[in-house]
Amino acid sequence: MSAAAAMPDRERSMRALALAALAGTSIEWYDFFIYGTATALIFPTVFFPKSMPPIVALLASFSTFAVGFLARPVGGVLFGHFGDRVGRKRALVVALLLMGVGTTLIGCLPGYAQIGPIAPIALVLLRFGQGLAIGGQWGGAMLMVTESAPAHRRGFFGSFAQAGAPCGVLLANLAFLLVNGNVSQDEFMAWGWRIPFLASVALIALGLFIQHRLEETAAFRNLRAGPDAGRDVGVEPERSPVLEALRLYPRQIALAAGAFIAQNLTFYILVTWIIAYGTDPAGLALPRGTMLAGVTIGALAMAPTLFLTGAFSDRFGRRGVYMAGAALLSVWSFAVFPLIDTGSLLWIGVAIGVGQICSAMMYGPQAAFLAELFSTRVRYSAASLGYQLGAICGGGLAPLIATTLMTAFGTPLAVSAYMAAGCAITIFSVWQLSETHGTELS
Repeated sequence: MSAAAAMPDRERSMRALALAALAGTSIEWYDFFIYGTATALIFPTVFFPKSMPPIVALLASFSTFAVGFLARPVGGVLFGHFGDRVGRKRALVVALLLMGVGTTLIGCLPGYAQIGPIAPIALVLLRFGQGLAIGGQWGGAMLMVTESAPAHRRGFFGSFAQAGAPCGVLLANLAFLLVNGNVSQDEFMAWGWRIPFLASVALIALGLFIQHRLEETAAFRNLRAGPDAGRDVGVEPERSPVLEALRLYPRQIALAAGAFIAQNLTFYILVTWIIAYGTDPAGLALPRGTMLAGVTIGALAMAPTLFLTGAFSDRFGRRGVYMAGAALLSVWSFAVFPLIDTGSLLWIGVAIGVGQICSAMMYGPQAAFLAELFSTRVRYSAASLGYQLGAICGGGLAPLIATTLMTAFGTPLAVSAYMAAGCAITIFSVWQLSETHGTELS
C-alpha cells in the first residue's frame, strides 16, 4: 500500500483511538466526580452523626473528598511503574476496574444511622481506592493517545483524553439532576443518591470493552523492540521507573506539579465547592437543581474549548496558551462570586462557564505538554507524578480550604484571592519550563 493510501487508514485509526480514550476517561471521571457532588449535597447528613454541627459535617465530608487526592500520587507511582514496565494499555484497564468496584461499593454502603462510625471509615477507604484508580488512569489514557499521535497534532489528539474530565462532570451532574427531578427530597436523601453510583457498573463494563480493543502505543512497542529494549542510554533495566524518573527529572516533575495547580484548584472550586456555597441554607439558599445546572453549563463550555486550545498549541506552542489561561483565570476569579450572588441561572452559568473556558486553556495542551517533557521509559511514572502531586496541592484541598476561608473571613473574596494565588504559581512554573512543541517522543 502506498504512503498516500495508508494515510486515511492511519487517520481513522487515530480518531478511533482518541474517541476510545475520551469514552474511557469520561467513565472514569464520572465515577470520581459523582463523589464530589455527593460530598457537598449528601454525605454530610448520611455518613456523619446528626448531632454534628452542619459546618463541621461539611468540613468532615470535604476531608473524605481530599483523601482521594492524597491517594492519587500513590496510584500514579503504582500504575506508573506497572505502565512503564508492561504497557500503557494493561495499566489503564486495571485502573478502570478498580474505579468501578470502588464506586459501586460506595453506592451500597450503609449510612451512619445504620452502622455508626464504620460508615465514614468505610467511605474513606473506598475513596482512597478511587484515588488510586484515577492516579493511574490519567497517565495511561493520556499516553495511549499522545504516544500514538503525529507530532504536529499531538496537542489536538491529547485533548481528547483531557475532555473526559468535563464529560465526566456533565454525566455526573445529569445523573443527579435526573434522579433529583424524579424523586422527593426525602427519597433522594434516603436512596436516590445511590443510583448514580450503582450505574457505574454498566459504564465500567463499557469502558473495559472499549479499552480491550485498543493496541499498545507505538512509542512503547518501539522501546521494547529496539536494540536497547528495556532501557534508555545510561539507565539500568532493573531500576524502578519511578525512582529513575525522580533521578532524571526532579525539576521537571516539580514544575509540572506547579503548572497543574491553578487548573485543578479552580476546577474543583467550580464543580464541587460552588454547589455547597450556592445551596448553603444560611447563605444564598439557592435550589440544588440551579447549582447543578450551572455546573453542567460550565462543563458544556469547557469541553469544546479543550479541543480548540489543544489544536492551537500545535501551531503556536504549549507555554503561551497555558500561561494565557492562567492569567485570564486569575482575573475572572474575582468576577465569579458576584455573578453567583445574583441567584440568576444565566449569570451563574456565565460565571462557571467562563471560568471553565479559562481552565480549558491550560488543560487542553496539558497532555501533550507533560508527555513531551519526559523520555519513553519513565514517561508514565514522571508525568503521573507531576500531575498527581499538582492535584493534591490544587484540587484535593481546594474545597476544604475554600470552606475554611469562607468561615474565617465571611466573604467569597478570600476564595477568589486563593484562586488567583494558584494561578500565579502556575504562571511561574510554566515560565520555568522549556517549550516542548514539536518534540519527538521516541
